[in-house]
Parts: sequence; C-alpha cells; structure tokens
Amino acid sequence: MKHEDSEEQRDLLKDEREVMNEVEEKHQCQKLVMLEMSPGSVQKDKIFSPKRRQITEASRSFTCPQCGKIFKYNSRLERHMRTHTGKDLNTCPQCGKIFKYKSRLEQHMTTHTGKGLNTCPQCGKNYKHKHHLEEHMRIHTGERPYICPRCAKSFVRKLHLEEHRRIHTGERPYTCSQCGKSFTQKSTLGAHMIVHTKERPYTCSQCGKSFHRKTTLEVHWIIHTEERPYTCPQCGRSFKHKSALGSHIRTHTGHRPHTCHQCGKSFNRKATLEFHMRTHTGEHPYSCPQCGKSFKRKSNLEEHINIHIGLAPLMTPTKHIQ
Repeated sequence: MKHEDSEEQRDLLKDEREVMNEVEEKHQCQKLVMLEMSPGSVQKDKIFSPKRRQITEASRSFTCPQCGKIFKYNSRLERHMRTHTGKDLNTCPQCGKIFKYKSRLEQHMTTHTGKGLNTCPQCGKNYKHKHHLEEHMRIHTGERPYICPRCAKSFVRKLHLEEHRRIHTGERPYTCSQCGKSFTQKSTLGAHMIVHTKERPYTCSQCGKSFHRKTTLEVHWIIHTEERPYTCPQCGRSFKHKSALGSHIRTHTGHRPHTCHQCGKSFNRKATLEFHMRTHTGEHPYSCPQCGKSFKRKSNLEEHINIHIGLAPLMTPTKHIQ
C-alpha cells in the first residue's frame, strides 16, 4: 500500500514540476518580449530566436495517437495511454472497473469482499466511510438531529432538512428545460423528465397499468393486495400509503404546513392547497373534449361527461375541503 501511495505521489510531483516549468517558461518569455521591445531589437531577435523556438516547443500540447484526446502535460498523456495499451492497469476481477493506482483498486475491492468496511452491528450493512455508517445508525436509534425551525419536523440528514425547508420558502431551484415546471429536489426533476419521453417501463402484472417510476408501481400494487401497512399510533387507523397516514396524523395534531401566500389560509395537504389556489387564479384545468366546458376538479369533469354519454350524473355529497 505504501509503495502504491508513493507511486501516486510521484505522479503528482511530476505534474507539479511540469506546471512549475511552464510558469518559468512563461516568465522567461515575458523577459524576452521586454528585451525585444528595447533598442536594437532586431539583433536581439536573432540572438534569442532559438530560445523562443525552444519555449514554443516546450509549451505545446500532447495528443493521444489512439483517440486524439489532448493533454497539457506529457505525464498525463503517459497515464492515459495505459487505457489503450492495458499496461500497468489495475482492473477489478469482480466488475472490470479500471483504476490508475493499485491502492484505489484495493479500496474498491472492499465493496465486493466487505473487508475493511464500516459494518452496522444491527443489520450488517456495509459502508465505505465511517460518517456514512454513523448517519445510517440513526435509523436504528431513532435519532433525528436536524429540526425545522418552522414546523419542528426532524430529519436524519441535514440535506433532507434543507430540501424540506423549501416547502415553507416556496423555493424550487430545479427547473425542467422542456416545460418550465420547477421542483424542490433534483431527484424529482429527474423522475419528471420521463414524462416528456412518454416512457412507462414499469407495468403492473395484475391490471396492465404502466408507470414512469418503479416506486409508483410499488405504491399502486398495494391496491391489489388490500395491504394497509401504515398505522396511526394515535387511533390505530391503517392506510395503504405513507402520505395518507401523514395527512391523517395532522388531524390529531392540528398541524397545517401548506399555506396560501395569497390569503394566508393553511391546509394539511398539498393537493388541497393546489385546489384552493384555483379560487385565486380562476384556473379550470379539466376540460370536456365534447363541448369544451372546463372544471376545477377532475371528478366534476367525469360527472359532466356522463351527460354526453347518456348516463345520469352521480348525486354525491360535496366533501368539505380542509
């Protein structure tokens, strides 16, 4: 390991020497330019022209003859050439990944062997770095050290708190380049981009319905199983989805985290706030394909369509919006 570390250090020192040489050459070139600008520059140009040619040659770039990739320093070209020749490459026998240094390969091998990793004593999960294990241990201990100052919700990771705070601030830093829709999390934007490709690779084996994301399919699958894995600790009521349990718990606590920035009214569900916002904007996003009449709610549109197809509208009591 020490031998490989010294090999890596030698390569770094070699790079540093080449950088210093380049700086020195530029400094010499500046001195030559100053001399050439002085009286008798024609004679001095003749005297220093060989040196100037030498500097030009020393500062040229180095091109790989195999793939045409350009490098500033010869030492980096030499290291790159190993990828073509296979000489002195450190290849993982398990997955084929290639590393410049043997020490990096040995570190990578721990992901396959488990040797030298930080292992959770509770569930046996392995982590490369100690701080990742410490973060994971909070799942078992229940520790949530990062607390939102607005609503007192706590989190295992600081990153999750930062993402949560955007709910209160309204910040949506990740914007879709296709439609302009913005999101609070980068991962949510990534999942949204599949909507534009029309790709739905995850299909339910029971009903044939397809989904953009695997997690959405897993949530949908519960409809067929009748499973209700999320139980309220207050009243014992169970729910199919975690989000539904979260909304229900707020009926006990009275917490309404979603606030309208127009009138200040607050709601316990994000979807309810979005519906409420239409009272301010006048938006009617659900339009009838037959007559063009638009509605605030999808359920109202579905009832209206029954008029065109000859079915009597369902007389259901209007739910109170919380």
